[in-house]
Amino acid sequence: MPNASPDGVKRNVGTSGPTRRPRDREHLTSKEVESLIEAARKGRWGLRDATLILMCFSHGLRLAEALRLRWTHADLDQGILHLRRLKNGLGGDHRLRGPEIRALRRMRRQNRHPAGDYVFTSERGSPLGSRTVQLMLDRTAERAGLKHLNIHPHCLRHSTGYYLSERGADLRLIQSYLGHREVRHTTRYVQLSPRRFEGLFDD
Repeated sequence: MPNASPDGVKRNVGTSGPTRRPRDREHLTSKEVESLIEAARKGRWGLRDATLILMCFSHGLRLAEALRLRWTHADLDQGILHLRRLKNGLGGDHRLRGPEIRALRRMRRQNRHPAGDYVFTSERGSPLGSRTVQLMLDRTAERAGLKHLNIHPHCLRHSTGYYLSERGADLRLIQSYLGHREVRHTTRYVQLSPRRFEGLFDD
């Protein structure tokens, strides 16, 4: 299984344990994301893990994008996140909401490493690996009663697109928010949303 590190290099990791069953869907609802965040807070690295899930969902981050985040990318005073998208995506600035700013401030106060280091790190201050995050999500999903969804990191990004579509966001706005260079990568979220069927039948 390829394992993308924060430097963008793919590395192979062994696949042990039972084969994962097919997923019923590739996204979570906002309530399921909230349950996942609450469950993450109860883990050993609760603040870090809950904040990672929150940031991935709030900004539609690929896991590699989240793990590449450095403290210099987050202007907590102005409430701005400077995003660098991967896969030839379009970067830009996102607004940080209150819960994100508060969580990041707490993380920075607890961080023992110099400013400019990665935001999401291990005990030793090295960037988290994707396998570590998947194992964390497995434990967190079980704690949240969501193990049956077979959650993986990228479904948080899919959940962002689905959530924005459910909120009635314009296709082009969703495209811009997720950093898609081509709109064809964004249309799936509109196709997933039941909003497109509203009004077809009289109540």
